[in-house]
Amino acid sequence: MTVRVRLTLLATAAVLVVLVVGALALTSVLSARRVAALDEIVRPRATETAALVAADRLPAALPVTQPGEIVQVLDASGAVVASSANASMTLPVLPATEVDRLRPVSGVASASSDLGSYDGPVRVAVTGATYRGEPVVIVASVPLGEVQGLVGALRVALFGVVPVLVGAFALVCWYLLGAALAPVEQLRAAAAEVARTGGPGALPVPRRTDELAALARTLNEMLDRLESAASRQRTFVADAAHELRTPLAALRTQVEVAAEHPGTTSVVELADDLHTEVLRLQRLVDDLLVLARVGARRVAPGPVDLAVVAHDVVAQIAEPGSVQVTVEGTGTATGVPDDMTRVVRNLVDNAVRHATSTVTVLLAAGRIDVDDDGPGIAEADRERVFERFVRLDDARHRDDGALVGGSGLGLSIARELARELGGDIVLSQSSAGGLRATVHLLP
Repeated sequence: MTVRVRLTLLATAAVLVVLVVGALALTSVLSARRVAALDEIVRPRATETAALVAADRLPAALPVTQPGEIVQVLDASGAVVASSANASMTLPVLPATEVDRLRPVSGVASASSDLGSYDGPVRVAVTGATYRGEPVVIVASVPLGEVQGLVGALRVALFGVVPVLVGAFALVCWYLLGAALAPVEQLRAAAAEVARTGGPGALPVPRRTDELAALARTLNEMLDRLESAASRQRTFVADAAHELRTPLAALRTQVEVAAEHPGTTSVVELADDLHTEVLRLQRLVDDLLVLARVGARRVAPGPVDLAVVAHDVVAQIAEPGSVQVTVEGTGTATGVPDDMTRVVRNLVDNAVRHATSTVTVLLAAGRIDVDDDGPGIAEADRERVFERFVRLDDARHRDDGALVGGSGLGLSIARELARELGGDIVLSQSSAGGLRATVHLLP
């Protein structure tokens, strides 16, 4: 069943239960009140008649005031001693067996009986007394037919009205739920169309500001993010393929030339030429693998000694005769050692590649600054260099033989890893006039 059907059935069932219980309660309360009103007639009448019996002042006709009201005084055998004018002196209002069943030990008892001799079901009050030394029973009664008829008519009316009300409620509920769930169906149809076409799309946003409108906006934001991610992925794949074509084409050209002219190139020269391109290709593939794994980290972050990370990186890249790299300060940050090592290595590699003579790594709690004395980067380009495969002019790309030229992914990888660790990287001008790369991390 659809949500609309289920909600309609549940709401209708709840209303049906409430109405049925309410109808039963109403008829029960009304019946009890009407019976209590009759008791207020017969009980005082029985008490008053008992007082007349005790005083030996019975009139020829016992007094009654209500329509259908009967009062009689019966002896021990059930014969009528005295009666109201609307009853016979020869026909008791109740059979003797019924009188014996209802007669209380003391006081006045009231009850309903179906054995009334005059009006069928009656409400009676029974009490005992002594008349001229003989025990007698006073019975006062009023007919129950009117009350039973009224309650019966009410029950018929209620149980005739309840189904109509329930049916009307079900129709109204069905219509309102249909109107309320119409935006959901529109969202589903639009989402199905987006899934079918596999392209960009937008879901309709209801005009009213409620939960469905908020859901539609959230889903549209998700679709936008997915489309943006898919676009970035397509761009990345195209750029990666383009970048891989260059070293592969160079390798192919060198191999084909060596094969066509074996006497012009020695094995050592060919191996040296191929080694440079293979290193470039290997570095590019490694960077692509790192980017593919960003966001899939399974190691929980913890405190990392930044001085240990920086000194290890410097020890791996520093070579005699290269740019001088120094580390100053100490500090710790929250992160993953391998990721932080990769961030620092990429920044230091970038600084060494473009520095004139010195690179300085400054450490503090939750912060790393990598300064160089190279040509720097114009302020307008400082965000653009974080895009994948972006390279600036030749002033920022020097290959000194010890380092393979950059792939255009180093800064992009460093920033994505830093952001994954809860931090970020910003570029500014260093005190030496070159570039300063500042890594902000969680302390």
